[in-house]
Amino acid sequence: MKVSCALYIEIEAEEDLLTLDWSSLPQPVMVLGGGSNLLFTKDFPGTVLHVSLCHCERSEESWTCGAGVVFDDFCAWAASEGLWGPENLSLIPGECGASAVQNIGAYGVEAKDIIADIRAYDRKQGQFVHIDPATCAYGYRTSRFKTDWKGRYIITAVTYRLSKDPKPVLDYGGIRKALEVKGVSVSSQTCATLTPLTVRETIIEIRNQKLPDPAVTGSAGSFFCNPVVPEEVFNQIAGDPPHFVVDGGIKIPAAWLIEQCGFKGARLGGAQVYQKQPLVIVNATGEASPEDIIGLEKQVIDAVKAKFGITLHPEVEHV
Repeated sequence: MKVSCALYIEIEAEEDLLTLDWSSLPQPVMVLGGGSNLLFTKDFPGTVLHVSLCHCERSEESWTCGAGVVFDDFCAWAASEGLWGPENLSLIPGECGASAVQNIGAYGVEAKDIIADIRAYDRKQGQFVHIDPATCAYGYRTSRFKTDWKGRYIITAVTYRLSKDPKPVLDYGGIRKALEVKGVSVSSQTCATLTPLTVRETIIEIRNQKLPDPAVTGSAGSFFCNPVVPEEVFNQIAGDPPHFVVDGGIKIPAAWLIEQCGFKGARLGGAQVYQKQPLVIVNATGEASPEDIIGLEKQVIDAVKAKFGITLHPEVEHV
């Protein structure tokens, strides 16, 4: 299904934001990154802005990226320079500006762990500002940019904090095991010789085994958030589910819950729960309608709720 918007604007320089007559733009105004985490269900009545600023600036142990820089290109650069920080976030689709909005994360690392500064245009004040990430109320796939700041700031650049010192995060998603299979020793004595490039390459191998290539099969990436539940709820779940203790409770992979409900590979019209990773809903035929995807989403949520008493929430933003 193809959708349209009332007006589309490409922001190619920060000065473009100063010349816009905001009051005359079709409302609402939405900032679009790579679009990898959006599900358009109908035509959009307002204005879509895409910030395509792709400048980059390096300092000793940080890197400032324009909001339009492809995030994985930044990850590749950092790893090639032997700098630690974003390697576990390799191959996550999207652009750098969106990383600060969504607090993207994977394999034990989140964007908030490496963001040092955010430059943005403040529509309320009509000027450019620098935002301290400590004020962004970052949480699991959320930030103030998605709540009380929504629509106020337009991010133009993100500065990431990097490190020359080895700081591998290996205890998530089978990273350590995958490294050992490759013959890479990851004991505490040898981690000092591990490189961010090796970790990045391993992360990419793991992701490619589990996730569809968006250039081949359409999807919006991880469709559901992994739920965090109280310990008493977790203790009632049979089957020894994989889990992680986090602030606020115990995180359970939504993929495990979905698979336990028999939805791995399930289809509704052109939509399908991906066979290799049930956290993902794909456009299996290339012709899935919004109703197909939303209907399958509802079936999954209802099934998990009925079986485990846990309500899944979509990570994908519905527009």
